[in-house]
Amino acid sequence: MTIFVQNLDIAGVGGQRGPAGAVPASVTPAHVMPTVAIKDTIDIAGCPTRAGSRALADTAPAGEHAEVVAALLAKGWRIVGKTTMHELAFGTTGINQWAGTPTNPHFPAFVPGGSSSGSAAAVAAGLADAALGTDTGGSVRIPAACCGVFGLKPSFGRVSRKGVLPGRTTLDCVGPFAATMERLVACMAAIDPGFGTLPDPSGLTIGLVAVDADPAIAAAVRRAVEACGLPVRAVRLTGMAAAYDAGLSVINAETWAACGSLVAGGLVGPDVAQRLLAASRTTQDALDAAEAVRTSFTAEVDALLETTPILALPTMAGPPPQIDNAADTSRLVGMTTLVRPFNLSGHPAIAIPLPAIDGAPVSLQLVAAKGADERLCAVAALVAASLPATAVAS
Repeated sequence: MTIFVQNLDIAGVGGQRGPAGAVPASVTPAHVMPTVAIKDTIDIAGCPTRAGSRALADTAPAGEHAEVVAALLAKGWRIVGKTTMHELAFGTTGINQWAGTPTNPHFPAFVPGGSSSGSAAAVAAGLADAALGTDTGGSVRIPAACCGVFGLKPSFGRVSRKGVLPGRTTLDCVGPFAATMERLVACMAAIDPGFGTLPDPSGLTIGLVAVDADPAIAAAVRRAVEACGLPVRAVRLTGMAAAYDAGLSVINAETWAACGSLVAGGLVGPDVAQRLLAASRTTQDALDAAEAVRTSFTAEVDALLETTPILALPTMAGPPPQIDNAADTSRLVGMTTLVRPFNLSGHPAIAIPLPAIDGAPVSLQLVAAKGADERLCAVAALVAASLPATAVAS
């Protein structure tokens, strides 16, 4: 099982790390270091950032920490490793023949999800208290859903991307994974200096978005939302399908711009190389149309959130693919049908693990207004506290 591409032990400001989160008798709680794993698109000084690609195998070590890494160390977190990922962050399964594919700890028959596969698996396996991933079209929320953990895509632009690949993006966000909301909030507070105290969510209305999903998953999402005690009403987002397609156009153009030059060397894996070559054919007309959809869909979501402050829907419309049937990753981009639209619009969104159905992972997604990440986490914590004890990894 490949989770870490590089094991590390980089201590932040503070003290010691006790086993399994325990506090050594000689150390006060304030000096116990929480542990964190870092996706291999995020710079750690002295370590190469290879983005899971043989094409970047000889890249020089980073000269300085990404700002989020420096922030974690300053807050007393201990970095335990860099995690494997779907090559060049351009895939949804987490399968990587060169850097290694992590086994899904709780659901080993299923893919770990991508592209932040190793970060989700590290948390699910209990190898780190939290982990950082990146989310361009679902790459935090999809592996969180596959591995049965929490995963947050913050509001676009809220968390620093300095020292993170790709250098230019209109979609990508750095976000945390954790096995509990308490740990996720602690990690988010470390990487976002403006992240405040969670507000009281009492009285907020949740809008249950009508989507095309597996009936059992849709029912599980409804039960989880209704169990938290907040008012719930049915809502619609008519632009979801168009936003999904538009998001892919933008992802294709931006990923080709960032990584396309690597294809000619012949070292990019066949599945990702094939997708990159297809991405190279994205036209300016397609991008112009995508930007028009971005504007209209963002306005639609903003308007709905004014009357319904939290939106709820499945993270994935169906179960993830089984690992034995996921070799052709180009056929599996549909895993992101319900998550990619909120990358296009820039709204914060979080994946919450629900009880498995027929042995397969299930996840609820909540969405909030831009900048309302604290409100989103407050409602997520309320929902999580209302779930059966076996639903959420501890």
